[in-house]
Amino acid sequence: MLTEGRQDVSAWAQPYALATVIRTWNSAPRPAGAAMAVSAAGQVYGSVSGGCVESDVFMRCQEVIATGRPATTTYGVSDDDAMQVGLSCGGSLTVFMQRVDPRTSVWHERLTSTATATATVVDGPGAGAQLVLDGDTAAGTLGDDGLDRAVVAEALRLAELGGTQLIHRGAHGQALDQEVTVFIEATSPPPRLIVFGAVDFTTALAEAGRFVGFHVTVCDARDVFTSRTRFPAAHDVVVDWPHRYLQREADAGRVDARTAIAVLTHDPRFDVPVLQVAARLPQLAYIGAMGSRRTHDDRLARLREAGLQEDDLRRLRSPIGLDIGARTPQETAISIIAEVIAEGAGRAGRPLVFTAGRIHSGAA
Repeated sequence: MLTEGRQDVSAWAQPYALATVIRTWNSAPRPAGAAMAVSAAGQVYGSVSGGCVESDVFMRCQEVIATGRPATTTYGVSDDDAMQVGLSCGGSLTVFMQRVDPRTSVWHERLTSTATATATVVDGPGAGAQLVLDGDTAAGTLGDDGLDRAVVAEALRLAELGGTQLIHRGAHGQALDQEVTVFIEATSPPPRLIVFGAVDFTTALAEAGRFVGFHVTVCDARDVFTSRTRFPAAHDVVVDWPHRYLQREADAGRVDARTAIAVLTHDPRFDVPVLQVAARLPQLAYIGAMGSRRTHDDRLARLREAGLQEDDLRRLRSPIGLDIGARTPQETAISIIAEVIAEGAGRAGRPLVFTAGRIHSGAA
């Protein structure tokens, strides 16, 4: 999460400060959970606002390192006349800052673990106390057994979905009290992008998919073309018939509502069988297929002959990608990934200049 630039690793063996966005309103530039670490030597990983308030957070983090006392600051719209630190986007965010000792912190241990959620007291008695959840096993404490039990229950629920949540509880975990505020951040496995077809466009799409955070799988039945050498950015390279592989993954529960499917073979021997399987999996986030409009019309006819209904076919994005004038494999990969993102966000993929309302989906 906090890895950018070339860093002096030894600087992070000493206590450092961690700044985390715990609440946002309106068009805040970064979501809750965005984090920035600041070392005593002045090195920085991550970001909390994309540049708007980082300088002020940096200075406050140095104070947190020196004193060991956590701090919370809310940033709103900046006052241009007074040169006040703030956000120019019209939103606001609250940042919680705490000192992390890598020798004793359960949060620091999480960086190399399989932890599924972390909980931090951000207001009230024991501010800065942390608990880390790994599966159903908890490490650390928030200072009270009852509070730990209540927060673990919330963290387990949130871990199924991923995301963040602020909860208020009594000092012993009482649901109706608000003495303690706890920030829970749950992690979930990255969404999947399964690309069928070992073609030149697949190399670029695997790179783009990995860049934006997908776990990328490339699958094709032709072993001579389907190699890790050709697709170094893919996490998995599978030699198998696409429809057979997808059905097996579905049966094993390894595809879900965050899984995107891109069929790039534009060969009916491969396309039609795998699209038959994909169209009948209601949980998929995206199904796209490459090909000209003539290829698309022929593909639809074949799929109808195979028994697919119109509701199934309406889920198919073909020709694949957004209309940005893409020609090269790299440009086409960008158009496909953009369409996947837009589909997941329920957006039309239009230029922002022609839209109204909030820019960031899910803004509070």
